[in-house]
Amino acid sequence: MTTKQVVIIGAGMSGLCMGVQLKQQGINDFVILERSDDVAGTWNYNTYPGCGCDVPSVFYSYSFYLNPNWSRVYSLHDEIKQYFRDCAAHFGLNDHIQFNTEVERADYDEERGSWTVTTKGGETIESRVLVSGLGQLNVPFTPDFEGADTFAGDSFHSARWNHGVDLAGKKVAIIGNAASALQFIPHVAEAAEQVHVYQRSANYVVPRNDRAYTDSEKQRFARFPWLQRLHRLGVFLRGEIMYGAIANKKFFQWLLAKDAKKYLEEHITDPELRRKLTPDYAIGCKRILVSDNYYQAMARPNLNLVTKPIQSITPAGVQTEDGEVLEADVLIYGTGFQTTDLMAPVDFYGRDGLSLKDAWAEGAEAYRGVCTSEFPNLFMLYGPNTNLGSNSIIFMVEQQVNYIVKCITKLLTHQLKSMEVNKQVLRAYNEKMQGDMTKTVWVASCQSWYKNAAGKVVNNWPNSATNYYFHMREPEMSDFDLVDG
Repeated sequence: MTTKQVVIIGAGMSGLCMGVQLKQQGINDFVILERSDDVAGTWNYNTYPGCGCDVPSVFYSYSFYLNPNWSRVYSLHDEIKQYFRDCAAHFGLNDHIQFNTEVERADYDEERGSWTVTTKGGETIESRVLVSGLGQLNVPFTPDFEGADTFAGDSFHSARWNHGVDLAGKKVAIIGNAASALQFIPHVAEAAEQVHVYQRSANYVVPRNDRAYTDSEKQRFARFPWLQRLHRLGVFLRGEIMYGAIANKKFFQWLLAKDAKKYLEEHITDPELRRKLTPDYAIGCKRILVSDNYYQAMARPNLNLVTKPIQSITPAGVQTEDGEVLEADVLIYGTGFQTTDLMAPVDFYGRDGLSLKDAWAEGAEAYRGVCTSEFPNLFMLYGPNTNLGSNSIIFMVEQQVNYIVKCITKLLTHQLKSMEVNKQVLRAYNEKMQGDMTKTVWVASCQSWYKNAAGKVVNNWPNSATNYYFHMREPEMSDFDLVDG
């Protein structure tokens, strides 16, 4: 059995950030276990046409590793993935990463105060501290439609895009039209002969206003890093203004809704299509989407928007509840991820063999989004109630990493056997979280991936990103049960 001070699960955005900061603190006895053959997490798996981030690249990047050479305001998949590759190489993380290693389970040993991580290959690694970088958007969700396995053509989920399927001249059915689908629909519509898009509910869409950075801008960013930091600050403040709509501030909701309506009317002139694409819920209740080409694609003559509920999948295509079957050669699921079953790919067993899935049976909960009781020495990144609807998740993860590294330093330097958030502290914290949540638009009557089946918002942080920054500045050790080694 291999032993390490720290095991990190995942070499995505969160895991890499954790590795960098551990090294910065002089903690080098760690390993990052990555199930794929490359870094970047979601940017390694999602390779669909048009794949990119809806946060400007200048802020969808680490504060400690600025990139003055972003080609565009909103860079696409290949450039984002290369950024994380460069980061891993720059900070010497590749020697700490064990690729093609999928973690199957992790068990806490109370007597030893350590975790035993077991991989699907049968390897076991013991560590004082376990950090999950699994995040929230890693397991594709495919609805269980009757007859799906009978479809005669090619079918795949957008997060596992089949680049071997040529869409030229094909009839394509796309189920879903949210964040991912919004990006690949325009590209599919350009290639295919006919596209049927099946929409469950309309989305609020605002213009991305993307453009290429000029050479002179890149040169200035490289020569004067403070200019790029100022640019980052501007993006951050714009996101904080956008949070006003999520916090149910009527003026900001009106302003954003007005912008979205104007954008819709500018590109969709057909009254019936415009009606179908008009949301019937408060702005911000579901994720607000950004695009410069989505509405243009929806207005194409070869694209048909279907709003009737799907009844089943047939060998020939998709059947709606009225019995109509629209034929398709290719079926693409743009149906997102399993978002509320957090950390699902790995089975975690804490004190007395308690399963994390059982502990979270009524909805995932964590203290400050990074730890939970009954699971000592376990920390999580991008955990429950840390997602945003208005700013960069990398900003949030950096605050979490800063907090967790301080906890790990305390645990290791003071030779503590275990560190575990107090049960009463955890309960009070999550009661406050859900209380704060009632002030947001997320609790409104719309379906979203932010909620679990019971309607509880388990993914999102209910306050501003600025608030989270101060919230995570320093761990309050009195909130933890500490056991000496």
